[in-house]
Amino acid sequence: MKVLALLGSTRRNGNSEYLVNQILNGIEHTIIPLAEKHIEPIIDQRHTTEGFSPVQDDYDELIQHIFNHDVILFATPLYWYGMSGGMKDFFDRWSQYLRDERFDFKAELAKKKAYVVITGGRDAKIKGLPLVQQFNYIFDFVNMEFADYLIGAGVKPEEVKNDQLALNKAAHWNSTFRS
Repeated sequence: MKVLALLGSTRRNGNSEYLVNQILNGIEHTIIPLAEKHIEPIIDQRHTTEGFSPVQDDYDELIQHIFNHDVILFATPLYWYGMSGGMKDFFDRWSQYLRDERFDFKAELAKKKAYVVITGGRDAKIKGLPLVQQFNYIFDFVNMEFADYLIGAGVKPEEVKNDQLALNKAAHWNSTFRS
């Protein structure tokens, strides 16, 4: 099983990354911080005669990583009760790639398993639930299996170390990925 983690945080060594590292400890994996990739925002050309124009950024590279992995771990802090801007730009571009004639993007995504890690401050385990639902709708749209989610509590870097429930679930995922 090949595991890819897409980090949506702009902060290195933050809570989302900490949980991802716990989940993937000892497992062969690839981690890509989206903040370190050049992802242009979508210019919606779905209803134009010419369709989407080619975009010169790192998005094709990210899509190849998704195609080359079986499990995709989407990790994002809870920013204003939603996913980070970088993660949202990443998903917005799916509209373009669903129409890309080079491959059957939706069929490729349907072969993948999705896991979601969300971290946030006070009451994150409640306030993050609408974001879990948003991820569910996204994965459902492309027939991608939504295997599970984890919401960790923490604001300052690595404060999530104090969330024993999140750490327990991270350890459970780790053992699941090992089998």
